[in-house]
Amino acid sequence: MSNRNSIDTSAVVAFMAGAVIAAGVTLLLTPKTGSQVREKLGDVRENAIDKLRSCAREAKFKMSPKTKDGSFKYDGGDAWI
Repeated sequence: MSNRNSIDTSAVVAFMAGAVIAAGVTLLLTPKTGSQVREKLGDVRENAIDKLRSCAREAKFKMSPKTKDGSFKYDGGDAWI
């Protein structure tokens, strides 16, 4: 059983290392200048932070004890499945 955990851990570490190396190579070989790449990464980071804050705010509101059980009705929408 321990051997299986070791193999799984090694696979995850190898995947993450490959992702980091690929990202580094991509940044080095991109035709854009460094300032353009930094600006784009900053925009992506800001958008991700905004989405995380929005999700955290919504989750906090939904989990608050003041929220009534019937106050939320899902009307479909942005499903990713």
